[in-house]
Amino acid sequence: MIKKPGVNLHFFVFIAILFLFFSCTKPSGPAEKGALLKADLDFSAMSEREGMQKAFLDFAADSVVILRDNCFPQVGMEAMKEYFAVRSDTSFTLTWEPLYEKISADGTLGYTYGLYTLTLKAGGEKSRGTYSTVWEKQKDGRWKYVLDSGTQGLPETDLQ
Repeated sequence: MIKKPGVNLHFFVFIAILFLFFSCTKPSGPAEKGALLKADLDFSAMSEREGMQKAFLDFAADSVVILRDNCFPQVGMEAMKEYFAVRSDTSFTLTWEPLYEKISADGTLGYTYGLYTLTLKAGGEKSRGTYSTVWEKQKDGRWKYVLDSGTQGLPETDLQ
């Protein structure tokens, strides 16, 4: 068999172009700006409407971790259910306002932080604090939180 000069070179160039083409295509892309702010606001609205426990369970990913004062980390959905089973959320309303979001370049992870307000139903007293939440985009496209933490104690002069 006689080889034609340049056939291997053409084949090499063709493979190189294919490689460059596929390596330069971007993944599905980042989530649209504001997607996490919306998810966080929807999370807060559900907490206000249906109770903190229901919202925290509904918006949690299966691999969820929550960090709370005077508690060990609660890891996984079963631990979350046990954590909430011994706590009542009927005497207060918990809402929050996200102030910032950051989403990874590939659009699969992000975080929000903001201010929360806990309002006692009996007398209307309020306490505020800060929180941060790490979010992961699920296979169905929904954002769910994988880590949540909050700190108590904004000064009373900041309460409105």
